[in-house]
Amino acid sequence: MNPATLERVTRGFAERFGGEPTAAAWAPGRVNLIGEHTDYSGGFVLPMAIERGIAAVARSAVGESRVLAVDTGETRPLDPLAFAPVGGWLGYAGGVLVLLARRSGRPGALEVAFGGDLPIGAGLSSSAALEGAVSLAAGRVMGVELSPAERAALCRRGEHEYAGVPCGIMDQAIVCSAVAGHALLIDCRDASMSPVPIPDDAAVVVMNTGVRHDLASGEYARRRRASAAAAAALGVESLRDIDEEGLAGRAGGLSEDLARCVRHVVGENARARRAARALGEGDLGLVGSLMNLSHDSLRDDFRVSCAELDTLVEAARGVPGVYGARMTGAGFGGCAIALARPEAVAALAGAVACEYRRRHGRRAEVFVSGACGPAGMVDL
Repeated sequence: MNPATLERVTRGFAERFGGEPTAAAWAPGRVNLIGEHTDYSGGFVLPMAIERGIAAVARSAVGESRVLAVDTGETRPLDPLAFAPVGGWLGYAGGVLVLLARRSGRPGALEVAFGGDLPIGAGLSSSAALEGAVSLAAGRVMGVELSPAERAALCRRGEHEYAGVPCGIMDQAIVCSAVAGHALLIDCRDASMSPVPIPDDAAVVVMNTGVRHDLASGEYARRRRASAAAAAALGVESLRDIDEEGLAGRAGGLSEDLARCVRHVVGENARARRAARALGEGDLGLVGSLMNLSHDSLRDDFRVSCAELDTLVEAARGVPGVYGARMTGAGFGGCAIALARPEAVAALAGAVACEYRRRHGRRAEVFVSGACGPAGMVDL
């Protein structure tokens, strides 16, 4: 965690509410190395937590509960007993606070503030980081202690019920259970996790298009509905139940749209498992090739990429020392990632910046992140 983030959030809390908070927490964002749009089908994903994230502070209050978004200066009242689904950041934070209040059985008033250095709407799971940080800080004030798995489930439920995003478990799971220096291969059917070490000679480079995506806008939900419809048409509980060998003889009766959906999800599940094995063995060339195939499938079959993401990926792939590149997150904007040799990072950043400005007339933020640990309490 960047200490300046907590300092800024604590200062904002004091300026808006007066006095000091009594509890503080920090939660990381994440990138998904491979395994995109598979989690809500019970499939496999390979994310890692990143070194940027969100801090939250909290204390008990008298009267109504209030939540402050330090980065925008917005303060909103919140009644845990009458909180309705709402868009924006309040849906993510408020849903978690409502569920914590129900769990505690004694919903007193709270004052909560949060902020971070994680780009919002960039596909780096700012929503799950917000949920994780708020659930920890507010939970400490309320006296609610949760295991990482319980916390992830509570945050996911809050996102479903109060932010209106039918997400899978990946984001909350990695935010709450990350292992420093590792990616996690997560089986989203049973929530089991296997840490996979990231070699020292592998740099994970994040490239931000600056194009914000909004998961509640409908495209994400439409992809999820298509996956469920394809599974129903094939007579299985979810697309996780079909492997590449079994797909060939079963997809003939599907519409072209559903066939594309199935082709991506089934192939992506196989790629995620192969990439986890290759990463653990230090075969970065194979990991990169699988990342490339993943992006191509997301672009051509699942159709969740965009021109800006494709530009970043194409520019990164052309740099010597880059193993592979792909979009990460739900798509429609947000970020792409590249796996590269550390000595190739400077050339990669330069090539990406030049090509992105040439094609789209604006700057693409590029940064490197190691794999950090999970959300946790921090000292004030």
